[in-house]
Amino acid sequence: MRDANSVCMSDDFELTEPELTPEDLLVLEDPRFTEESVALVTGAASGIGQATAVALAANGLTVVGADVDEDGLTETGDLIAEFDLPGPYHPIETDLTSDDDVDAVVEAAAEQGDLRYVANIAGMQHIDPIAEFPMDKYDLLTDIMLRAPFYTAKRAMAHIRETDDGVGAIANMSSVHGHYATQAKPAYITAKHGITGLTRAIAAEGEGSLRGFSVSVGYVLTPLMVNQIRDTAEERGISEQEVVEDVMLGQARTKEMMTPAEVANLFVFGFSSHASHLNGGDLLFDGGYTTTYE
Repeated sequence: MRDANSVCMSDDFELTEPELTPEDLLVLEDPRFTEESVALVTGAASGIGQATAVALAANGLTVVGADVDEDGLTETGDLIAEFDLPGPYHPIETDLTSDDDVDAVVEAAAEQGDLRYVANIAGMQHIDPIAEFPMDKYDLLTDIMLRAPFYTAKRAMAHIRETDDGVGAIANMSSVHGHYATQAKPAYITAKHGITGLTRAIAAEGEGSLRGFSVSVGYVLTPLMVNQIRDTAEERGISEQEVVEDVMLGQARTKEMMTPAEVANLFVFGFSSHASHLNGGDLLFDGGYTTTYE
């Protein structure tokens, strides 16, 4: 029997992002999961970022959602209200390629209470081999997925240290592509390998109470993933169904795509006191991609 949250390939092969429900969300007892504690979530307008913002609100945290997509940020707030979740939510339209915008959203988060948690989730994808990769796309992708997490951490660390006990965590969205490389995703792979270094650097400087960790997953059915499936199909000259079944799930032992909620729950656990020894490490939930082979 399959888990209700898992996403499998139907006979008519129709890919749709799963609907988020309150029952999907992990809720933990934690002394710091209160309205006084603030979590900043980037990429909060859709996909994993949206699910993470909702999951943290379900745990009673004050959530500041950052994204360039104002309508998507509103949708996230609508979900939190619809589910009647205890955590307050503050959407802030943010261009992560602008240092001024990052400064503003970090300061806004700190004004809401004790900024303890940062989830750097915002991402993008572009499919091309190295020889043909447009440098403007490389610059944009690495700005959003590597420079922005670095700068957000730089600005947030002082606020976390200023809390009464200096306890908090900065979590970075990584990927199986932070562990290995495949063809035609060189900028994404570069950024995700860089995230590993940033995560370890945060842990090295966090003095134990300010933790850094990353989350690595395989393929998650998000709007970004639907677009990536189409791009990969075009790049390789195969059908979208072949991309999913042979390219994406072919190496995995778990033949199901993850849902955004399942990934969001990893951030909830990683931020909690249950994960106090998760520091500089990576939560690898990939269905066996990186540890098994034919």
